[in-house]
Amino acid sequence: MALSVPGYSPSFRKPPETLRLRRKRARSRGAAASPGEQPEPAPRRAALAAGLLLRPFPAAVAAVGRGGGGPAAARRNPFARLDNRPSAAAEPPDGPPRGQQEAQGPFLDSNQENDLLWEEKFPERTTVTELLQTPQGSVSESDIPSSESTELPADWSIKTRLLFTSSQPFTWADHLKAQEEAHGVIQHCRATEVTLPQSIQDPKLSTELRCAFQQSLIYWLQPAFPWLPLFPRIGADRKMSGKISPWSNDETLQHILMSDWSVSFTSLYNLLKTKLCPYFYVCTYQFTILFRAAGLAGNDVITALISPTTRGIREAMKNEGIEFSLPLIKENGHEKKKASGTSLGQGEEQVISDEDEDESFSWLEEMGVQDKIKKPDILSIKLRKEKHEVQMDHRPESVVLVKGMNTLTLLNFLINSKSLIASSGPQAGLPPTLLSPVAFRGATMQMLKARSVNVKTQAVSGYKDQFSLEITGPVMPHCLHSVTMLLRSSQKGSFSAGLYTHEPTAVFNTCLPVNKVLDKETVHEELANCGLHPKTLDQLSQTPVLGKSSLRHVEMSDYVYNWRS
Repeated sequence: MALSVPGYSPSFRKPPETLRLRRKRARSRGAAASPGEQPEPAPRRAALAAGLLLRPFPAAVAAVGRGGGGPAAARRNPFARLDNRPSAAAEPPDGPPRGQQEAQGPFLDSNQENDLLWEEKFPERTTVTELLQTPQGSVSESDIPSSESTELPADWSIKTRLLFTSSQPFTWADHLKAQEEAHGVIQHCRATEVTLPQSIQDPKLSTELRCAFQQSLIYWLQPAFPWLPLFPRIGADRKMSGKISPWSNDETLQHILMSDWSVSFTSLYNLLKTKLCPYFYVCTYQFTILFRAAGLAGNDVITALISPTTRGIREAMKNEGIEFSLPLIKENGHEKKKASGTSLGQGEEQVISDEDEDESFSWLEEMGVQDKIKKPDILSIKLRKEKHEVQMDHRPESVVLVKGMNTLTLLNFLINSKSLIASSGPQAGLPPTLLSPVAFRGATMQMLKARSVNVKTQAVSGYKDQFSLEITGPVMPHCLHSVTMLLRSSQKGSFSAGLYTHEPTAVFNTCLPVNKVLDKETVHEELANCGLHPKTLDQLSQTPVLGKSSLRHVEMSDYVYNWRS
């Protein structure tokens, strides 16, 4: 007779015994099934009975430790959904029948299972080069409206990278001869207009094409330090950390750098005012400024766009008497007076606040309860009214527009402002970066980096050649238009491009209020010596249409552009 042991349960089974029972049940169910068929789990059988289309289900894991261990079937991917197969109408007509797919199921591992999903989405294998055609963070093609035209719209944002792909090789852009490089530099300095035929039969032998390509890659920079990346400046502390910066703790050297920068900045503004420079950028560690000459972007006066801004910067500009507007903010009444930058005296602002307060609480006096309700103080009212200004800080909606002679006041404000230069961190003591398409006093000639890559991509019929051209650096609007004009001729009107934008500058494509419509011939005559190609000048003189976005993908087919923003 069995002795009763305290805490002992006769029905208790140890884990190894439970596993043996489960294996025994699985073997008995497998023997009862017809040969060649794999047992289906109960949830899957119920789903199939309901008429759902399910993916091939891999076989169960073979028993471990069975007589020396036979070959185990592959495990199913635990992260894959059972109902993610496309509908029957979406399946290709020439695909394998369902029975064959079910038969292949037990032999698929998790990686092959993911490959099926990849091949269902992309009929042809997509290489890394092809995937790079679409910029990171871009939205799917179906979500973005596209547009077709024989010309691209003006894009005033700065691009950090261009990636062109084509079925025609880009070997003509590599290894320029010394003579071709010299001719390209001279053509840039003399603003020589180059007109290419619609199609070039052999681009590699076209000296004119190679010189024009060298000409389009040149830009001007101040300050310039070969060991230090000076664009972009916003969010560049990590790239600049660890670099040698002898001016960070030397006030004398900082004063010398700022003095030279002020001379260069003034020189650029004078060129812009006389319409010998079409536009230029001022890139600080906090914001970027785009100065445009009169006649560009549909404006009849000099304009300056600042983005992003903060309430502190706007208040400092107000105190200096700079009149500005916030083109993306709907202004009305008292708010419009504050945003317009008109310099109200402190007494006038106080009177306005008091009047608003009296009007707001006059209804309490009519009811006779003014003494029972505590009125908020003037400070809380002011904070509440300025809440919307603080909320839009560092956002695209905070872009500031300065027009006309106020741009000269802005110039003096920037030269004398201490907040223009970082006081700590890797950018401490470093003046802002000046970028220009033309030469100016104290500037250094720089060259965008270009390289071509030839790869083999897998297609349905085998392998095909895929050619790409990558251009990196601060790509300004005139350069983007010039390069696309060259590729139009060299690639026989067929290429695609992925454009990578410096995001703080995308808002520069905002359509600004225009006082009057400018005459096209007059604009070309006045800006004839600004250093731009006539077709590029024609493009940049148009009113921007991209809004707060910028060009992300451009494709040319049969000499017609199709672009997405």
